[in-house]
Amino acid sequence: MALDGAFLHTIRNEIENAALGSRIDRIYQPSREEICFLLRSRGWSGKLLLSAGADSPRIHFTRQEIENPKSPPMFCMLLRKHLSGAKLVSIRQLGMDRVLYLDFDTRNELGDPVTVTVAVEIMARYSNIIVVGGDGKVLDSVKRVDPEMSRVRTVLPGVAYQAPPGQGKLNLFSASEEEGKAAILAAKGADLGKAVMAAYEGISPTLGREIVFDAFGQMDVNKLELDDTGWGKLFARLAQLKRELDGEGTYTVLYEESGRPKEFSFIPLSQYGGLYAPKVFETASEALDAYYSERSRMERMKQRSSDLLRMLSTISDRLSRKIALQTEELKACAHREAFKEQGDLLSTYLYQIRKGDGSVTVEDFYHDGVPRKIALDPALTPVQNVQKYYKEYRKAATAEKLLTGFIEEAKGELAYIDSVYDAVSRTAGESELLEIRQELAEQGYLKHYTAKNSKFVKALPPLQYRSSDGYTIWCGRNNKQNDKLTLKTARPDDIWFHTQGFPGSHVILETHGTPMNDVPDRTIEEAAMIAAYNSRARSAALVPVQYIEARQVRKPAAAKPGMVIFDHYFVLYITPDEEKVKGMLVK
Repeated sequence: MALDGAFLHTIRNEIENAALGSRIDRIYQPSREEICFLLRSRGWSGKLLLSAGADSPRIHFTRQEIENPKSPPMFCMLLRKHLSGAKLVSIRQLGMDRVLYLDFDTRNELGDPVTVTVAVEIMARYSNIIVVGGDGKVLDSVKRVDPEMSRVRTVLPGVAYQAPPGQGKLNLFSASEEEGKAAILAAKGADLGKAVMAAYEGISPTLGREIVFDAFGQMDVNKLELDDTGWGKLFARLAQLKRELDGEGTYTVLYEESGRPKEFSFIPLSQYGGLYAPKVFETASEALDAYYSERSRMERMKQRSSDLLRMLSTISDRLSRKIALQTEELKACAHREAFKEQGDLLSTYLYQIRKGDGSVTVEDFYHDGVPRKIALDPALTPVQNVQKYYKEYRKAATAEKLLTGFIEEAKGELAYIDSVYDAVSRTAGESELLEIRQELAEQGYLKHYTAKNSKFVKALPPLQYRSSDGYTIWCGRNNKQNDKLTLKTARPDDIWFHTQGFPGSHVILETHGTPMNDVPDRTIEEAAMIAAYNSRARSAALVPVQYIEARQVRKPAAAKPGMVIFDHYFVLYITPDEEKVKGMLVK
């Protein structure tokens, strides 16, 4: 579900109640299309996140720990220039449309008081964050729009700001029932939910269906068949909606069985029945934070790591093709024994061969004396023909030995590349990404890498969890950290976990000398769940996780980071539970 004007109205109320009169303490730009304001007032502080991402445009308070680039982008520098220390004096919504204006009182370069407005326009791929000066002209925007991109509206520095064109819909708070009825009847189609959405500003398809479902107990209602009683039910529900918009909403997020968020709203969503599991949050911001947090983290890191992921995908494809070709060549080597047999037969029956013969038929003593026809090269002597078959045998045997080694080496490299790809896809911040870049540079994959930010990189510690029984569990963030955790940090009697058949993090369960058989089963299962969640299989229904005492895990000579071997392990099948894993995380 997209953030509609009605939900934005509740966000506007929340920001006004919590942050009006606060000042901007810090400004960050976590990604190309996101801005974060740290607001402070006496006894209160909060992080206000603004996003113009095409798939997740929004504005709300967030409690997520968002790591920011080491070097602030130019747009962030402009915001700091004009808004550092500015006071939030007004929050306005354009009717019930998906546009919110944040007005800040500040001072210009000459020290004169001025009001700078940040316009947050939430319109799918046309979403934008625009900074407007006191003279009504655009100072800059996250997305610049020139005349070639849009004939209707230009968004460029120095151009007068224009609000997005309206859709001519009714405002729920000011329109009368007669106006509403006329607009609903004038809307195309007979479906009442779609007609409500077309008539009133700020109502999404989900909210339109819910209004009809709450009023009539079903969504399939024909607007042309409504009588006075039906119209009364509809407008009674719309009147209740107005009270919910300005009162205490029931901020609900619906989750699929896999744990993936499906829908959100400021009212309970009954139209889906028991198809999804609802979870109620105290505030609108908390609901949006829960709905978008993981998706936004992935998108944010995707922007920062796109070059790495592209490079790793290219290497992975090349290795896969190489393995396939060498495997086909290896299959051809399987016939090497036939060359040896033919050489032996020719050597035995050499007296029957004359130079110039194209073939010879002999009794095959390898197969019960059955007559066997052997091809000959007429240009070669009988002895040279024998030598030719022995040479082909030695060539095939050597090729088999070499190809077997090449294939194993390529498979090992492919496993390493897959593990790095998995680590990149799960990174939560810039520091983790820089550590992985340094690792790849050390392994020779980033030959032209310059660690210009390396002096600012502070290596993060492994993720720390606490089991329900009080045991400490550690989880590596990348391959180098996996090696250190498994081979240096872990004690011999600690327990090592890793997903079977999937790239993922190494997980260490500290036992403090407790024998593995005496560690509570619940703790073993929780450590396995942490390993499953911190792997490529985190979305799978049932994940096999290997576990064994750390003393039995060893690293082969010259193996790449994160690559280990072990014997005699146990396997536990576990279903990753994001909420439970995050609940065990030690902040």
